[in-house]
Amino acid sequence: MPEPIKPSERKELVSRVGEKLVRDHGKKQYYDPTEVRKAALELGYKIDWHCWAYCMFSSPSDFLRIHQAMGEVCDYAQMKAEVLGDLVGDSTGFSALDIDLSWLEWPDIDLSSIFDWFDFSP
Repeated sequence: MPEPIKPSERKELVSRVGEKLVRDHGKKQYYDPTEVRKAALELGYKIDWHCWAYCMFSSPSDFLRIHQAMGEVCDYAQMKAEVLGDLVGDSTGFSALDIDLSWLEWPDIDLSSIFDWFDFSP
């Protein structure tokens, strides 16, 4: 499990890493883990916190592969639900949401205040 991180820190990490990924690589459903790692490192985030960015911006299979290679067990769905709760200010109500969806595909979640740098229109 990743190093403890406050909800406000997770929210900041996801926003800043997401902004850097879009700026550097364009708008993608999922980013390669090397792109996520590079963005987080360049922004000065501890390696123990990168897992939170992986769960948001990497595919479920990439997330699993990363953790298997490191010999760690992290729950993709649980972590992603925690981040979603941080982003919208409510940690409940995500059980019906398909957690495997890309960050660009979440229905009925207004992320414009968190990702104010991003245009979600098609």
